Amino acid sequence: MKAVFALVEHERGKVRRSGLELATKAADIGRELGVPSAAIVLGPGAPEAVTALKRTPVDRIYTGAQIPVEQFLGDPAVDAVAGLLERTGPSALLALSTNSGKDTGARVAVRLDAGIVTEVTDITAKDGKLVLQSPKFGGSVVSTIEFKNSETQVVICRPNSFIARDEAGKGEVVELPAPSRGDYPVRVEEQVSVEAGKLTVEEAGIVVSGGRGLGGPEHFDIIEALADALGGAVGASRAAVDAGWIPHAHQVGQTGKTVTPQLYIACGISGAIQHKVGMRSAGIIVAINKDANAPIFEFCDFGVVGDLFGIVPELTKLVRERKGAA
Repeated sequence: MKAVFALVEHERGKVRRSGLELATKAADIGRELGVPSAAIVLGPGAPEAVTALKRTPVDRIYTGAQIPVEQFLGDPAVDAVAGLLERTGPSALLALSTNSGKDTGARVAVRLDAGIVTEVTDITAKDGKLVLQSPKFGGSVVSTIEFKNSETQVVICRPNSFIARDEAGKGEVVELPAPSRGDYPVRVEEQVSVEAGKLTVEEAGIVVSGGRGLGGPEHFDIIEALADALGGAVGASRAAVDAGWIPHAHQVGQTGKTVTPQLYIACGISGAIQHKVGMRSAGIIVAINKDANAPIFEFCDFGVVGDLFGIVPELTKLVRERKGAA
């Protein structure tokens, strides 16, 4: 293997925490394998993203501000990434399990006849090879996977599975060549932002989630109030999302988002394995549930058995009082 790359996503130059985590993991794996590591940032805003990536331990940062990833659907990114890997030789490409990351990673794998593994939550190196961990069957089984007969390897990673480290590497900046073609079959005509300005569960340091125990969508206001008081984001269980109480963007779990906040508060959530998969890496897990036998009490750090409709508003009031006194 010649190098380990991380395809880092950004929004107008702002790199999300999951992107910094991916770059850090690429650097760590590169060191273990004894090969260079690099981050790749494409499109408008790439120069600003480079500034953030220089605080990660990668050896190089490949940047292509002139590559029109916002104007066309996927093709420019695939051309740029596949071309870089072709020039480098057998390499590993890490990408996030987002719509963009999965699309680009899969198409690069096809173009380069590379092996690909998705939904990866951990990566190590052993005997010069990548060893991957990927949950299966709703998280009840974790598979250990290695590549076979594949020189170039694509790894699609769940966001928030790794730890970002503020450690400056060599950070050599390399400009990618301009695209060889000026037009592509599919053009982006319009972009729509959803819930602009709100803190997402993937990025929040504190997440307050509600589940079936809320009884209906009208009661999510107490979850929102506590999240607002704590400066966090609102999450939800699959049951609440499936019931139509809150949009899917808030769902935490196997079929939702993986989160790694410092504090996770689960209100009225039983703690099924599918939900646990999405939040088990939180620093501190607090559970509030009237059912003392709820599975979540088996793995939370602090458990409160009681009526969430009495406990959560009182907790919100206490947080606001202490913030006001500070």
